[in-house]
This record gives sequence, C-alpha cells and structure tokens, in this order.
Amino acid sequence: MTTFRFLHAADLHLGSPFKGLAVRDPAVAARFAQATRTALTRLVDEALAAEVAFAVIAGDVYDGAWRDNHVGLVFNREVSRLARAGIPTYVLRGNHDADSVVTQTIALPDSVHAFETRRPTTFTLPDLKVALHGQGFASRAEDANLVAAYPPAVAGHFNIGVLHTSLTGHAAHATYAPCTVADLAARGYDYWALGHVHDFAVVADDPCVVFPGNLQGRSVRETGAKGAVVVTVEDGRVAGVERVIVDDARWALAEVDITDAADMPAVLAAVEAAAEEAVADLGDRVLALRVRLTGRSALRSAILAAKSQVTDDIQAACHRVHAEIWLEAVKVDLTAPDTAPVDFGFDLAAALRDLAADPETLARAEATIAEIATRLPAGRAAGEAPLGEDAAALIAEACELVATRARR
Repeated sequence: MTTFRFLHAADLHLGSPFKGLAVRDPAVAARFAQATRTALTRLVDEALAAEVAFAVIAGDVYDGAWRDNHVGLVFNREVSRLARAGIPTYVLRGNHDADSVVTQTIALPDSVHAFETRRPTTFTLPDLKVALHGQGFASRAEDANLVAAYPPAVAGHFNIGVLHTSLTGHAAHATYAPCTVADLAARGYDYWALGHVHDFAVVADDPCVVFPGNLQGRSVRETGAKGAVVVTVEDGRVAGVERVIVDDARWALAEVDITDAADMPAVLAAVEAAAEEAVADLGDRVLALRVRLTGRSALRSAILAAKSQVTDDIQAACHRVHAEIWLEAVKVDLTAPDTAPVDFGFDLAAALRDLAADPETLARAEATIAEIATRLPAGRAAGEAPLGEDAAALIAEACELVATRARR
C-alpha cells in the first residue's frame, strides 16, 4: 500500500499591505508588515516536518505587481528550502499574480513547476503515481469555466485538480473561474486543490474539494486562524486532511454589549472579558482586535465625546489581558436611551441632517481625508477608510457630537 503526504496551500499574497491597523509602536507595526513572509517560512517548516512528497500552491503567491524584486526573492528563498529537501512545488497563477499582473520574474529552482495559463497542464510523478492538472490565469478578470477544458483523469494515478476559483460565488470574493462542484466531480479526479477563497473549507468529500484559506489574515475582514492543509493519501485515496496553522499575526472582532454597564469601569471590565476570549488560542502571535461597543447605554454621549481617551482606555484594558493585543479600531454602535427633546429655538436636528446630506460638505470632507491619508504610515493609509470610517460616517459622528454637547 502506497502512502504519502502533500502540502496544499493558496493565497500567500506576498507583498500585501496590512490595512487599517492603527498601531503606534513601530516594532509591532513592523511585525504585522512582516507577517505574510513569516507565515510562508512557518509553512515550509511544517512541510519539512511532515515530510511531504510535494507541495501545491493554488494561486496568488503574490499580491500584485512587484515594486522591486524583494517579494520574488522571499518566495525563492522558501521554495529553495523545499528543493534542497527533494520536495517539488507546483504553482498556479491566480487573479492577483496573473500573467498580465506580475510581469517581473526571479529564477526559481528547477523543482518549481508552473501550470500554463493558456491551456491546462498535467504534471506526473511516476514514482508516486500522481497526476496534477491545472491552468493558471492569463489575466486578472478570468470569467470562463476553466474546468471544462481540464483533461480526463490519468488511469492508475491519484489525480489532483488545481484551480483558483470562487466556485459558484462567495460574498467576500470576486467571481473568478466560476464552476460547480458537479463540474469538478465530472473530471474524475481524486482531490481538488482550490484557491481564492480565504476561509478554510472542505467543500465536498467525494471527490475531496478543499479551500485551505490564506496563510495570513491581512485585515479585520480576515479573522481567525489561517494556514494550509497537509493531505495524506493511502492506497490511492484521501485518508486525511490536516489543517496546519502558520499565521504570525491574527485579527479578531469583539462585540461588547454594554447595555448593563453603569460606568466606564464596567465598560472596560466587559472589554477585558471579550479580550480573554479573543486570545484563547493565540499562542505566540500578535492580535489586531476591533472592539465594537453595542447595546443601549446612557454612556453613549460621553463615549462619543471622548472617543480618543476611551480608545486609549480600551487599549490599556486589552494589555491587562495580554501584552500582544493591539487595537485595530474601536467602533461605537450604541443606542442612547430615550430623552426629552431640548428646545433650542430652532430645529437643530433638522439642520444637522441637512448638513450631513449636503454634497458639498461631503466633497470637502473627502478632500480633507485624502490629504490626511498622504501623511499617514503606509499600512494605515492602505485601507478604504484611512481614518477608520468613510467621510459620510465621520460627518454623521461630528453632527452627533454637536447635538450631544448642545444638550448639556
């Protein structure tokens, strides 16, 4: 009976910026910036420890066009470690590193094999009786069902299909190379090594269809543990899919209901309890935490009026729980208790609503945000909302602060 293991990874996104992290400590910011590369090194460590026979990377090794050769050298260094151990690597291009996107190259070891992008390619490992079939992306916007052209299974071999795809669609990802599980099953392969979706998922068992997820979360949209899978094959059948966690920096969202909190110490106690849950399996990683305050609270006005101080107090509360919790942001999603209206002699609420809806006000705010963003550190300015909220939300919050202070 033949038994072997192989590594299935995807979505390394080397060169990707971290988005929206408001860390003041340069050393911590540097660790987050380095995290995708650290995750790749940990992945290779896991592959060597598991003594895999080969490695498959199902797209998006790179995050996009290189500014310089550094990201290519990082990938070369790590696949060279596999090469020295006699482990070949099979790489497929996804939407982020399509032929039309990443045009620079670094010479890689002979043990690295790239699937073609104009037609499906089949690689065979005769000693293991394995056949790998795949087609990478020639351009970023690949909307064809590539699977339809994949070749039939090679008889007497363990057949692996490699594909970068959204399948029939995913809420968090653009639709590329769309297909169904039935399309995959029709090829007669034993395992489908997919990429593109950043969440781990075993989509089907027969054949085994797997998204390993990305190696490293890059924003609060990508929370939880990240890594790849090691697949065990016994006598031509999948015997196990073991997840290996390799992320170095993790993201989490803590929803903290402060309805019952009578004062700020009670709010901070509730934050600490949520932070305890967030670090339960953190290990030696750092954590970027978004705290969302929810519920109905009379403290709402005071929190909004002193949000900067409250944010610092929440950061301090997190550090009382764990030294490596760093706030990504504090979001205030509170409802104020009903209060009697105050007579200002005019309709203040209507005036503020008109101001918030004024296109000229919005345009001026967007221009100011854009100017501020040019002065922010790269990781902070990389997000869609470099100040934590878009212009409309910031205007609405400012109007609310005016109304709050006017009632005092």
